[in-house]
Amino acid sequence: MKESMSHKAIIRTADQGETRWWFGGGVHVWKARAADTGGAFLLFEDHMTKGKTTPWHTHPHVDETLFVLEGEILVRSEDREQRLGVGGMVSVPRGVPHAFCVLSDKARILCLVTPGSAETEQFYLAASVAAADGPVDFARVGEAARATGATEILGPPPFTGAAP
Repeated sequence: MKESMSHKAIIRTADQGETRWWFGGGVHVWKARAADTGGAFLLFEDHMTKGKTTPWHTHPHVDETLFVLEGEILVRSEDREQRLGVGGMVSVPRGVPHAFCVLSDKARILCLVTPGSAETEQFYLAASVAAADGPVDFARVGEAARATGATEILGPPPFTGAAP
């Protein structure tokens, strides 16, 4: 017997999706939210510029996969560091420390978060505003992480000399 699905097909063009300025730097374009996927996943594009970096962090309850659509990023996970260009990807299981920074003038990644938990979605929403751009504010990212428990900030970005 086939199980019934509580959600429907999601079809979005390149210019469709809620756009939010992420206080860690960059613009997220939400392609699928938890409610759209029945909690299976979250999916967004992240448009960034050179030097954008993340703190050293983990996601205790979700897995995160990044696929590079444009540009080049430097990824660190545990004790491994790797440059990734167009077509490169990294999949980080829950609880594994990681960070990345943008090496090219601009970069665009597709971020897949599984499962699509309300807690994780609330983290991203709490650390962003509906806008085209704004200032980097890691303090606000940290507040959203503490409030939701979706991300644990372990320290500052681990990269030396990679960004301008």
